[in-house]
Amino acid sequence: MGFCLEVSGDYACFTRPEMKVERVSYDVMTPSAARAIYEAILWKPAMQWHITKIDVMQPIRWISLRRNELGSVLSVNNIKKAMNGKGGVLANYIEEDRQQRAALFLRDVRYRIHASFSLTGKAGAEDNAGKFAEMFQRRAKKGQCVNQPYLGCREFACDFSLIDPKTDTGKAIDVNNDLGWMLYDMDYAKLSPLFFRATLTHGEMHVPSKDSDEVRG
Repeated sequence: MGFCLEVSGDYACFTRPEMKVERVSYDVMTPSAARAIYEAILWKPAMQWHITKIDVMQPIRWISLRRNELGSVLSVNNIKKAMNGKGGVLANYIEEDRQQRAALFLRDVRYRIHASFSLTGKAGAEDNAGKFAEMFQRRAKKGQCVNQPYLGCREFACDFSLIDPKTDTGKAIDVNNDLGWMLYDMDYAKLSPLFFRATLTHGEMHVPSKDSDEVRG
């Protein structure tokens, strides 16, 4: 069973991992960002979401901004010391470590995300696809979520609604473009990123399955 969500927001940033300092967004939402939106509505250890297609419903527009960011992260050594009861500073202060960085974001975005789910090895006897499908549809129709869905960065919250593609025939933008290599998702077993060659065909980006030859580590 497939599900379609329409998501929209004022800003979005699906950060390219090759950019080390400034944030630069991909042209289109990544599959991993789309998966996170579905998981924000419903996720269980017994289920796994699979993104199949992303439709771009509004023209791709950009905005360049400068913003303040924290220049460093907590020290791993300090965290280990604290866990072992040996002290360790577990705080970073923005006033002492503020950095101003340029960023290239997307603006006024709207997508339709198509996805399905499968049961994992953690599914118990009481778990079944029909129950999870009903739970997701009920929550999505009511606008309920476990945490606020966002568009790449947590500060870019998004609105979402459940769409029936058979009755709601909204059309994607008529744009064809080779988007190059795009982040697919993380391979958490190997702690390494996965990529695929993304193309936009009449505003639609088809997402291959994770085990296909199109997805590379």
